[in-house]
Amino acid sequence: MFAPPPRIEAQVFARLGDALHRPPGRAPWLELQRPGAPMTSFIEGPAFDRAGNLWITDIPWGRIFRIDAQGRIALAAQYDGEPNGLAFHRDGRLIIADHKQGLMVMDSADGSVKPFCDRPRGERFKGVNDLVFARNGDLYFTDQGQSGLHDPSGRLYRLRADGRLECLLERIPSPNGLVLTPSENALLLAVTRDNAVWRVPLLPDGSVTKVGVFIRLSGGFGPDGLAIDAEGNLIVCHLGLGAVWVFDPRGEPLRRIQATEGSLTTNAAFGGPDGKSLFITESETGTVLRAELDTRGPMLFSHA
Repeated sequence: MFAPPPRIEAQVFARLGDALHRPPGRAPWLELQRPGAPMTSFIEGPAFDRAGNLWITDIPWGRIFRIDAQGRIALAAQYDGEPNGLAFHRDGRLIIADHKQGLMVMDSADGSVKPFCDRPRGERFKGVNDLVFARNGDLYFTDQGQSGLHDPSGRLYRLRADGRLECLLERIPSPNGLVLTPSENALLLAVTRDNAVWRVPLLPDGSVTKVGVFIRLSGGFGPDGLAIDAEGNLIVCHLGLGAVWVFDPRGEPLRRIQATEGSLTTNAAFGGPDGKSLFITESETGTVLRAELDTRGPMLFSHA
Protein backbone atom coordinates (compact mmCIF):
# COMPACT_ATOMS: atom_id res chain seq x y z
CA MET A 1 0.00 0.00 0.00
CA PHE A 2 2.87 2.37 0.85
CA ALA A 3 6.41 2.57 -0.46
CA PRO A 4 9.03 1.12 1.92
CA PRO A 5 10.19 3.86 4.30
CA PRO A 6 13.87 4.79 4.73
CA ARG A 7 15.71 2.19 6.77
CA ILE A 8 18.23 2.96 9.50
CA GLU A 9 20.07 0.96 12.17
CA ALA A 10 19.79 1.44 15.90
CA GLN A 11 22.92 0.96 17.98
CA VAL A 12 23.53 -0.87 21.26
CA PHE A 13 23.13 1.33 24.34
CA ALA A 14 23.38 -1.35 27.06
CA ARG A 15 23.82 -5.09 27.15
CA LEU A 16 23.23 -7.69 29.83
CA GLY A 17 26.51 -9.40 30.64
CA ASP A 18 26.68 -13.14 30.08
CA ALA A 19 26.00 -13.95 33.75
CA LEU A 20 22.84 -11.81 33.72
CA HIS A 21 21.73 -12.89 30.26
CA ARG A 22 22.12 -16.60 30.96
CA PRO A 23 21.22 -17.22 34.61
CA PRO A 24 21.35 -20.82 35.84
CA GLY A 25 18.19 -22.87 36.28
CA ARG A 26 14.91 -23.29 34.41
CA ALA A 27 12.13 -20.79 33.81
CA PRO A 28 8.53 -22.01 33.31
CA TRP A 29 7.67 -18.85 31.34
CA LEU A 30 10.35 -19.63 28.75
CA GLU A 31 9.30 -23.27 28.53
CA LEU A 32 5.77 -22.16 27.69
CA GLN A 33 6.46 -19.13 25.51
CA ARG A 34 9.66 -20.22 23.74
CA PRO A 35 9.82 -24.03 23.81
CA GLY A 36 13.20 -25.31 22.73
CA ALA A 37 14.88 -21.89 22.97
CA PRO A 38 17.86 -21.39 25.32
CA MET A 39 17.10 -20.48 28.93
CA THR A 40 18.25 -16.88 28.60
CA SER A 41 16.81 -13.56 29.66
CA PHE A 42 13.81 -11.93 27.97
CA ILE A 43 13.89 -8.19 28.62
CA GLU A 44 10.88 -5.93 28.21
CA GLY A 45 8.99 -2.95 29.64
CA PRO A 46 11.33 0.07 29.27
CA ALA A 47 10.30 3.05 31.40
CA PHE A 48 12.18 6.16 32.54
CA ASP A 49 12.08 7.65 36.02
CA ARG A 50 12.32 11.36 36.82
CA ALA A 51 16.08 11.11 37.35
CA GLY A 52 16.61 9.78 33.82
CA ASN A 53 17.26 6.16 34.76
CA LEU A 54 15.86 3.49 32.43
CA TRP A 55 14.08 0.56 34.05
CA ILE A 56 13.49 -2.76 32.27
CA THR A 57 12.11 -6.15 33.20
CA ASP A 58 13.35 -9.70 32.66
CA ILE A 59 10.12 -11.69 32.44
CA PRO A 60 11.16 -15.33 32.97
CA TRP A 61 13.44 -14.70 35.95
CA GLY A 62 11.31 -12.15 37.82
CA ARG A 63 13.96 -9.44 37.63
CA ILE A 64 13.87 -5.67 37.27
CA PHE A 65 16.97 -3.75 36.22
CA ARG A 66 17.91 -0.08 36.46
CA ILE A 67 20.16 1.40 33.75
CA ASP A 68 21.86 4.75 34.22
CA ALA A 69 22.62 7.36 31.54
CA GLN A 70 25.98 5.69 30.80
CA GLY A 71 24.35 2.32 30.11
CA ARG A 72 25.44 0.67 33.36
CA ILE A 73 23.01 -2.03 34.48
CA ALA A 74 22.13 -2.83 38.10
CA LEU A 75 19.72 -5.42 39.46
CA ALA A 76 17.02 -3.51 41.35
CA ALA A 77 14.67 -6.33 42.34
CA GLN A 78 14.00 -10.04 41.96
CA TYR A 79 10.83 -11.71 43.14
CA ASP A 80 8.40 -14.56 42.42
CA GLY A 81 6.79 -13.13 39.31
CA GLU A 82 6.93 -12.63 35.56
CA PRO A 83 7.19 -8.84 35.16
CA ASN A 84 6.46 -7.49 31.70
CA GLY A 85 5.36 -3.86 31.29
CA LEU A 86 6.40 -0.98 33.56
CA ALA A 87 4.93 2.47 34.16
CA PHE A 88 5.69 5.08 36.79
CA HIS A 89 2.80 6.41 38.86
CA ARG A 90 2.77 10.19 39.27
CA ASP A 91 3.73 9.70 42.93
CA GLY A 92 6.94 7.93 41.84
CA ARG A 93 5.94 4.33 42.48
CA LEU A 94 6.75 1.79 39.77
CA ILE A 95 3.70 -0.20 38.63
CA ILE A 96 4.39 -3.61 37.08
CA ALA A 97 2.23 -5.58 34.68
CA ASP A 98 3.12 -9.08 35.83
CA HIS A 99 1.99 -12.02 33.70
CA LYS A 100 1.94 -14.33 36.71
CA GLN A 101 0.83 -12.11 39.59
CA GLY A 102 -1.29 -9.30 38.11
CA LEU A 103 -0.57 -5.63 38.70
CA MET A 104 2.21 -5.17 41.23
CA VAL A 105 3.90 -2.12 42.74
CA MET A 106 7.59 -1.71 43.46
CA ASP A 107 9.30 0.67 45.83
CA SER A 108 12.25 1.75 43.70
CA ALA A 109 14.18 2.80 46.83
CA ASP A 110 14.32 -0.61 48.56
CA GLY A 111 13.26 -2.99 45.77
CA SER A 112 10.24 -4.40 47.59
CA VAL A 113 7.38 -5.63 45.37
CA LYS A 114 3.77 -5.89 46.57
CA PRO A 115 0.33 -6.47 45.01
CA PHE A 116 -1.36 -3.43 43.48
CA CYS A 117 -4.35 -5.06 41.74
CA ASP A 118 -3.80 -8.79 41.59
CA ARG A 119 -7.15 -10.53 42.23
CA PRO A 120 -10.14 -8.31 41.40
CA ARG A 121 -13.34 -9.85 42.74
CA GLY A 122 -11.23 -12.79 43.96
CA GLU A 123 -10.22 -13.92 40.47
CA ARG A 124 -6.85 -13.91 38.71
CA PHE A 125 -6.21 -12.13 35.42
CA LYS A 126 -5.35 -14.22 32.36
CA GLY A 127 -1.85 -12.71 32.25
CA VAL A 128 -1.44 -8.94 32.21
CA ASN A 129 1.06 -7.57 29.72
CA ASP A 130 1.47 -3.80 29.37
CA LEU A 131 0.11 -0.57 30.83
CA VAL A 132 -0.08 3.20 30.40
CA PHE A 133 -1.19 6.05 32.66
CA ALA A 134 -3.52 8.84 31.58
CA ARG A 135 -2.87 12.36 32.81
CA ASN A 136 -5.74 12.07 35.30
CA GLY A 137 -4.17 9.02 36.95
CA ASP A 138 -6.33 6.36 35.28
CA LEU A 139 -4.35 3.24 34.36
CA TYR A 140 -5.06 1.32 31.15
CA PHE A 141 -3.64 -2.20 30.82
CA THR A 142 -3.89 -5.31 28.70
CA ASP A 143 -4.69 -8.82 29.87
CA GLN A 144 -3.20 -11.06 27.20
CA GLY A 145 -2.58 -14.49 28.68
CA GLN A 146 -2.32 -17.12 25.94
CA SER A 147 -5.05 -15.60 23.79
CA GLY A 148 -4.85 -15.52 20.00
CA LEU A 149 -6.94 -16.10 16.90
CA HIS A 150 -7.69 -19.59 18.23
CA ASP A 151 -8.89 -18.12 21.55
CA PRO A 152 -9.75 -14.41 21.27
CA SER A 153 -10.28 -13.97 24.99
CA GLY A 154 -7.85 -11.14 25.77
CA ARG A 155 -9.12 -8.02 27.51
CA LEU A 156 -8.44 -4.32 27.86
CA TYR A 157 -8.95 -2.78 31.31
CA ARG A 158 -8.99 0.62 32.93
CA LEU A 159 -8.19 1.00 36.63
CA ARG A 160 -9.59 4.36 37.64
CA ALA A 161 -7.57 6.63 39.90
CA ASP A 162 -10.26 6.07 42.56
CA GLY A 163 -9.75 2.29 42.41
CA ARG A 164 -12.67 1.26 40.17
CA LEU A 165 -11.77 -1.48 37.70
CA GLU A 166 -13.52 -1.45 34.31
CA CYS A 167 -13.26 -3.91 31.43
CA LEU A 168 -13.35 -1.82 28.25
CA LEU A 169 -12.93 -4.54 25.61
CA GLU A 170 -13.20 -8.31 25.51
CA ARG A 171 -12.61 -10.97 22.82
CA ILE A 172 -9.23 -9.57 21.71
CA PRO A 173 -6.78 -12.02 20.06
CA SER A 174 -3.66 -11.18 22.08
CA PRO A 175 -3.77 -7.55 23.34
CA ASN A 176 -0.24 -6.31 23.98
CA GLY A 177 1.33 -2.83 24.03
CA LEU A 178 -0.81 0.28 24.23
CA VAL A 179 -0.51 4.07 24.19
CA LEU A 180 -2.85 7.02 24.53
CA THR A 181 -2.95 9.58 21.74
CA PRO A 182 -1.68 13.05 22.75
CA SER A 183 -5.27 14.31 23.16
CA GLU A 184 -6.16 11.14 25.13
CA ASN A 185 -9.36 10.70 23.14
CA ALA A 186 -8.23 7.29 21.86
CA LEU A 187 -6.03 4.34 22.70
CA LEU A 188 -3.81 2.63 20.16
CA LEU A 189 -3.58 -1.07 20.95
CA ALA A 190 -1.13 -3.65 19.59
CA VAL A 191 -3.00 -6.89 18.87
CA THR A 192 -0.14 -9.26 18.28
CA ARG A 193 -1.82 -12.33 16.82
CA ASP A 194 -3.98 -10.18 14.54
CA ASN A 195 -0.73 -8.54 13.31
CA ALA A 196 -2.41 -5.16 13.67
CA VAL A 197 -2.68 -2.00 15.73
CA TRP A 198 -6.27 -1.21 16.69
CA ARG A 199 -7.67 2.26 17.35
CA VAL A 200 -9.94 2.42 20.41
CA PRO A 201 -11.85 5.73 20.57
CA LEU A 202 -12.74 6.92 24.08
CA LEU A 203 -15.99 8.81 24.57
CA PRO A 204 -16.28 11.64 27.14
CA ASP A 205 -18.06 9.28 29.55
CA GLY A 206 -15.11 6.85 29.34
CA SER A 207 -16.78 4.20 27.21
CA VAL A 208 -15.38 2.96 23.89
CA THR A 209 -16.94 2.99 20.44
CA LYS A 210 -16.20 2.17 16.80
CA VAL A 211 -13.06 0.15 17.49
CA GLY A 212 -11.18 -0.59 14.27
CA VAL A 213 -7.84 -1.45 12.71
CA PHE A 214 -5.49 1.54 12.46
CA ILE A 215 -2.42 -0.20 10.99
CA ARG A 216 -2.17 -3.65 9.41
CA LEU A 217 1.27 -5.31 9.44
CA SER A 218 2.55 -8.52 7.87
CA GLY A 219 5.29 -10.99 8.68
CA GLY A 220 7.12 -11.61 11.92
CA PHE A 221 4.97 -12.45 14.92
CA GLY A 222 3.11 -9.15 15.09
CA PRO A 223 3.28 -5.82 16.92
CA ASP A 224 4.46 -5.88 20.52
CA GLY A 225 5.26 -2.68 22.44
CA LEU A 226 4.19 0.81 21.35
CA ALA A 227 5.40 4.33 22.07
CA ILE A 228 4.16 7.71 20.88
CA ASP A 229 5.65 11.20 20.72
CA ALA A 230 4.06 14.59 21.40
CA GLU A 231 3.15 15.02 17.72
CA GLY A 232 1.34 11.70 17.61
CA ASN A 233 3.96 9.76 15.64
CA LEU A 234 3.55 6.12 16.59
CA ILE A 235 6.40 3.70 17.33
CA VAL A 236 5.57 0.03 16.69
CA CYS A 237 7.96 -2.74 17.76
CA HIS A 238 7.51 -5.59 15.26
CA LEU A 239 8.32 -8.82 17.04
CA GLY A 240 10.15 -11.35 14.90
CA LEU A 241 11.43 -8.87 12.31
CA GLY A 242 13.97 -7.12 14.52
CA ALA A 243 12.32 -3.93 13.32
CA VAL A 244 10.64 -0.87 14.80
CA TRP A 245 8.29 1.11 12.56
CA VAL A 246 7.58 4.83 12.82
CA PHE A 247 4.13 5.91 11.56
CA ASP A 248 2.73 9.43 11.35
CA PRO A 249 -0.65 10.26 12.98
CA ARG A 250 -2.46 9.19 9.79
CA GLY A 251 -0.81 5.77 9.80
CA GLU A 252 1.67 6.39 6.98
CA PRO A 253 5.16 4.89 7.51
CA LEU A 254 8.04 7.33 8.08
CA ARG A 255 10.96 5.10 9.05
CA ARG A 256 12.04 1.52 9.69
CA ILE A 257 14.55 1.21 12.53
CA GLN A 258 16.45 -2.07 12.29
CA ALA A 259 18.12 -3.91 15.16
CA THR A 260 21.80 -4.57 14.51
CA GLU A 261 21.41 -8.02 16.04
CA GLY A 262 18.51 -10.22 17.11
CA SER A 263 14.93 -10.29 15.82
CA LEU A 264 12.87 -9.83 18.99
CA THR A 265 12.35 -6.07 19.23
CA THR A 266 9.75 -6.06 21.99
CA ASN A 267 9.22 -2.57 23.37
CA ALA A 268 10.39 1.05 23.26
CA ALA A 269 10.37 4.24 25.30
CA PHE A 270 11.43 7.83 24.73
CA GLY A 271 14.14 9.21 27.02
CA GLY A 272 17.51 10.94 27.08
CA PRO A 273 18.27 14.56 28.02
CA ASP A 274 15.64 16.01 25.67
CA GLY A 275 13.22 13.07 25.78
CA LYS A 276 13.67 12.44 22.05
CA SER A 277 15.99 9.45 22.11
CA LEU A 278 14.26 6.14 21.45
CA PHE A 279 15.34 3.16 23.58
CA ILE A 280 14.35 -0.30 22.35
CA THR A 281 14.52 -3.66 24.11
CA GLU A 282 15.84 -6.50 21.93
CA SER A 283 14.96 -9.57 23.93
CA GLU A 284 16.78 -12.28 22.00
CA THR A 285 20.22 -10.88 22.77
CA GLY A 286 19.44 -9.04 26.02
CA THR A 287 20.37 -5.63 24.61
CA VAL A 288 18.88 -2.16 24.79
CA LEU A 289 19.17 -0.27 21.50
CA ARG A 290 19.13 3.48 20.94
CA ALA A 291 18.14 5.76 18.07
CA GLU A 292 17.95 9.55 18.11
CA LEU A 293 14.93 11.65 17.18
CA ASP A 294 15.91 14.61 15.02
CA THR A 295 14.69 17.83 16.67
CA ARG A 296 13.86 19.22 13.21
CA GLY A 297 10.97 16.81 12.80
CA PRO A 298 9.84 13.18 13.08
CA MET A 299 13.02 11.85 11.46
CA LEU A 300 15.13 9.22 13.13
CA PHE A 301 18.80 8.53 12.58
CA SER A 302 21.20 6.05 14.13
CA HIS A 303 23.13 6.91 17.28
CA ALA A 304 26.91 6.91 16.88
